[in-house]
Amino acid sequence: MADRFVYHCTLRWSDLDAYGHVNNARFLTLYEEARVALMFVGARAYGVDSFADGVVIRRHEVDYLRPVDYALDRATVEAAPTVRIELWVEQLRAASFTVGYEMYDGELLISRARSVLVPFDLTRQVPRRLSEPERTFLLGYAPQGGTP
Repeated sequence: MADRFVYHCTLRWSDLDAYGHVNNARFLTLYEEARVALMFVGARAYGVDSFADGVVIRRHEVDYLRPVDYALDRATVEAAPTVRIELWVEQLRAASFTVGYEMYDGELLISRARSVLVPFDLTRQVPRRLSEPERTFLLGYAPQGGTP
């Protein structure tokens, strides 16, 4: 597994604000799409499907570095413009983990963020510990595969 999970996210016209830039609140939606791809698609392909049973957000931090427009010059007849989001695991604890993100418009870094996530038992409505398969999967996205 690579140290970073890379996701290409399509921008939507509805992501724009009154200034023609991607709205600040939409950055969280774009990060969410990448995180869901990692935890529900990537993890399932790895053989771990327990994240779909419940994970909640404890905290988000976002640094907005540059505005992003809908760059019609980057669109084609077949595809809308996209941004590239790279994710990795910054910290791994017994009952939480922190995902770091960088968002790029082409090669230009436009935002950095992090989210603290907590595995959650939706039936009992309580936090739970990471399982060993979940921990192993997440370690694959820690820098150099080591313990963050």
